[in-house]
Amino acid sequence: MNKQELIENIRERNRSVSDEYLVRFNEQALESYLQRLTHVVGHRGRNSRWVRQGDGPASVTREPVNR
Repeated sequence: MNKQELIENIRERNRSVSDEYLVRFNEQALESYLQRLTHVVGHRGRNSRWVRQGDGPASVTREPVNR
């Protein structure tokens, strides 16, 4: 899929995200997000699993800027 097709498929599953936001990401990131969206739709409950791919940190924190 090309980038525009990925964005269209993502928007079908997540209507709250804008095209302007999605165009910031590369095709690999969009494909990963689309895979996750596709996986979680209809798969909720105790047996639902998502395995983090390891291409990013497991958790992220933010520290406030002192002004």
